[in-house]
Amino acid sequence: MKRNPLKSLNTTKGAIICLVLIVGVVAYFAYLSSRNREADAEAAMSAAQLVLSRDLENNYPPTVKEVMKYYVDIQKCLYTDECGEEEIEQLGMKARALYDDELLAANDVTFHLLQLKEEITSFQEDSRKITAASVASSANVDTFTDDGYEFARIHCIYTVLDGGQSNLVDMVYLLRRDGNRRWKIYGWDLAQ
Repeated sequence: MKRNPLKSLNTTKGAIICLVLIVGVVAYFAYLSSRNREADAEAAMSAAQLVLSRDLENNYPPTVKEVMKYYVDIQKCLYTDECGEEEIEQLGMKARALYDDELLAANDVTFHLLQLKEEITSFQEDSRKITAASVASSANVDTFTDDGYEFARIHCIYTVLDGGQSNLVDMVYLLRRDGNRRWKIYGWDLAQ
């Protein structure tokens, strides 16, 4: 009995096509698996690591509210999470990146970071934590011009857990627009 060469060729082609399909399916599942591991690694980042990962040079917050939301995120990390000394310094430097030049000039970096560490230590020793914070809506931003500068005033309300009791702390922040049209924190005070 003679073998049909076309049948043998069709069988080989079919086997190759099946093999390619199997390799493709395996590669696709490997790709999906690696994507899930990357997503899990991002999810595993702490709040402080997420805040620190922001590149303020290329991704500076565009509005008064966004600047304050980022600043509040820094504050929550500092006064809620258990940060190490290095993380406190890094978060402090991120906060300073949001400060106006005049505020920076009035606060030496070394003294500012030392004062920040002492304040956080005191906060922890007194068992205080910021449990929530909210920034006023964009509609509630008070803007004005003074001495040729654009200013904005905005309220932030912090919920501070102090000895099992929650207290609301209403802060008013003043921001000034710099030469690069970025809103920078000029100062703050307790709301009257």
